[in-house]
Amino acid sequence: MLHIVDDEDVIRDALEWLAQSRGLQARGYAGGQAFLDAIGAPATDADAPDPHGECVLLDVRMPGMNGIAVFDQLVARGLLARLPVIFLTGHGDVPMAVDSLKRGAFDFFEKPFNDNQLMDRVDEALGASRQAAAAGAVRARLATLSAREREVLDLILAGNMNKVVADKLGISMRTVEVHRAHIFDKMQVKTAVELAGLLK
Repeated sequence: MLHIVDDEDVIRDALEWLAQSRGLQARGYAGGQAFLDAIGAPATDADAPDPHGECVLLDVRMPGMNGIAVFDQLVARGLLARLPVIFLTGHGDVPMAVDSLKRGAFDFFEKPFNDNQLMDRVDEALGASRQAAAAGAVRARLATLSAREREVLDLILAGNMNKVVADKLGISMRTVEVHRAHIFDKMQVKTAVELAGLLK
């Protein structure tokens, strides 16, 4: 999903059309607060990010809440990885945009911008968002493991067979097998190789 935050209807419409021409879903917002309200709606939205990735095209100069203030809110909420920001700036806003890059913005484009170059960067931002979402899902699964399951997991990843894991932890092989089954189930994998690939 491409989120387009710009107070000018003509720019929002043009960017939505441009996104759709590339097969991307896009949603426009006439102001910063409307966008923040939309992404902060139910808590389940934060728990289930768009599997195709998300990106924000954010105008710097807007009445009410400007783009920098919106960006500050995204930083404060820890959402930049899920919602990479590409600023759209006028000439006088470049120093602000550069400062935002140092604080984690994905990129900025000065108006007027090259449509293809902008959409290429949007594609890259969507890819970064997808990676962040996948990493977040893995961290969430890891958080469901018990302390003992984490110990068994570490020993499995080190290439130890069940018997060695049992000896090292002072537990029975049957207990290791049970922990191993729980780990695979919680991490949504079927083999140790798949588990190692997920956590590399």
